[in-house]
Amino acid sequence: MKGRQITVTILMADDDEDDCMLAREALTESRLANDLHTVRDGEELMDYLHRRGQYANSHISPRPALILLDLNMPKKDGREALREIKDDPELRQIPVVVLTTSKAEEDIYRTYDLGANSFIIKPVTFAALVEVMKTIGKYWFEIVELPL
Repeated sequence: MKGRQITVTILMADDDEDDCMLAREALTESRLANDLHTVRDGEELMDYLHRRGQYANSHISPRPALILLDLNMPKKDGREALREIKDDPELRQIPVVVLTTSKAEEDIYRTYDLGANSFIIKPVTFAALVEVMKTIGKYWFEIVELPL
């Protein structure tokens, strides 16, 4: 259905507060009707997804339709978290878009092997980030059919 505005929960796992703030602004700028939640590391990500601790209330931590995942985070990095997500029958259907500064070919191959749905190198400028967010939004929330 063209033109429908549904609110979609996006969960961003990234320890860089500036990147999270810029992503939020870019999503707003790209006019995506979204609900962006952020976590700072892989452990928080898994707590959110499993509704543990501070994320026990589903109103605070709605199931995300998409996860934006940084690879280089403290406590549990994105690779470990990705493996856990894709190994879990309850979580594996959630698309995971790796959004990272890493350009390492090894990371690209490894994350796809672990089940990542996309690998995007973080753009350097805000304008480029807005374009990436618009494209992510259009692709994942207008073109692709996701399991509800």
